[in-house]
Parts: sequence; C-alpha cells; structure tokens
Amino acid sequence: MLRDRGLPVIDADQLAREVVAPGSEGLRDIVREFGEEVLDASGALDRKLVASKVFGNESARRTLNSITHPRVGALARDRTQALEGRGEPLACYEVPLLVEGGLVDALRPVVVVDVPPAVQLARTMTRDGCTEDEARARIAAQLPLEKKVEIADYVVVNTGDLEETRRQADATLDQICRSLEIDPARYPR
Repeated sequence: MLRDRGLPVIDADQLAREVVAPGSEGLRDIVREFGEEVLDASGALDRKLVASKVFGNESARRTLNSITHPRVGALARDRTQALEGRGEPLACYEVPLLVEGGLVDALRPVVVVDVPPAVQLARTMTRDGCTEDEARARIAAQLPLEKKVEIADYVVVNTGDLEETRRQADATLDQICRSLEIDPARYPR
C-alpha cells in the first residue's frame, strides 16, 4: 500500500531471493552446507525444501542465516544508498526479522502490521503454500507478534477489510511524513 503511493520499498524477502540466485556465492555456500539436494531441477534453490530443513532446527537455521543475512544487509545498504543518491527523503524497509536482526533503532520509525494469531497462521500457510505445522514452525522462529507491537512506533491492525487497512496505512504514512517534516503530498493517494 505504501508502494502504491510512490514510497520506495526495499523488500528483504526479495533481497533474500537475489542473494541466493543461481550462480551466486550465497547459493554456493548454501549448497556447501546443506548439500546438492537443496537445488531444484533448474539449479535454483528449493526454498520449500530448505525451509523444511531449517524451521524447527535451530542450528540449521543459524547456519542458513549466517550465509544469507550479511548478504541481504549489504544489498539493503546498497539499495538505501542508491535511494539517498536520488534524493529520496524516506523509504520503507520491509523486513520480517527487524527485531530479531537488531535493526529496530537504526530503522525508526517502526511500523508493525498486527493480526490475531489465527489470521497470521492462515496467511502464512496461504502465502508460503505450507502445512499448518510448517507455518507454526516459521512463526515460532520469529519473535511473537505481540512483542513486535510493543516496540512499534506505529501499528496497523489488519483485521478489517482492505479499505480499512489502506486507511490506516495512509494515515500512518502521513503521520510519519509530518514527523519528519516531509510533505505527505510527495506520496499522493
């Protein structure tokens, strides 16, 4: 929704895909750690297979994170610098592991989208095409959402219809702009 208003958005999940693209050092390191079976028939990372190996196995998850997180961070810094070079006064870094990665204070203000646990579970299953047990393992690997809400500067409650969520997102972006002395009209509705 913020992207729809023209706010630059850097998506950590997309960066994570880029750093393990075929031919990348990230993919080579993952194959070295987890074996050739993590590749699909085309030579790309089989993300679902890797997820089955690391969610629920803390050691394997730490190993995967040690390969991907530094690369994602470096790519995020590159993208941020490019936006700064273009004169962008504000950008959104969409990152599921913001708190766990220790990035909260560096990336204030923090906006958290809150949903009830049952909705979070259902959406995870739909988004990732996984079973309930797999979704629960992925959610358990993160800080509980209620803890993220506690550290948030702004909370968008995503339990209503799409238009209600959009109203909250718009109001949040407008408040952030005003707090940073940026004209909200820079990001038209």
